[in-house]
Amino acid sequence: MSLESKKNYILEELRRNGCRITSQRQLLIDIILQDECSSCKEIYYQANKEDSSIGMATVYRLVKTLEEAGLIQRKNMYRIDYETLAAGA
Repeated sequence: MSLESKKNYILEELRRNGCRITSQRQLLIDIILQDECSSCKEIYYQANKEDSSIGMATVYRLVKTLEEAGLIQRKNMYRIDYETLAAGA
């Protein structure tokens, strides 16, 4: 599954869960997919370099939303669970 396919799948799942897809959310998802950050702080620092309007609360809310949707697991240090994505696709 390509990065773009993974991103599209995640965005579609967020839409199904009633989330608006904002440019900030897309940027955060890109960072998570590309760098497999180990903490919300790392995600925040990388995102803030590209968009200074992104706050720490935005990162925490998106990570929580991804976790609740089953798209991300804390035990995997905020890595997207590709096996789960592939099984659901």
